[in-house]
Amino acid sequence: MENNNTWKTRVMIIGAAIGLLTGLGAAYIILQRAEQQNVEPRLSTGEGVKVGLGVLGLLRMIADIGKD
Repeated sequence: MENNNTWKTRVMIIGAAIGLLTGLGAAYIILQRAEQQNVEPRLSTGEGVKVGLGVLGLLRMIADIGKD
């Protein structure tokens, strides 16, 4: 039973690390763009919806891995 929990914990940690790095990368890109344009970074409602739908699509793709 312990071996079962070990791989689950490992998958959760790897997923969290990937999410953290992806979020930091996205924030860095947004900040760089804002600095180049000399404006304060803002995310409009429409952009937020696009990002949210993109994330949901990505999660759906990940959930479908291995179903075949």
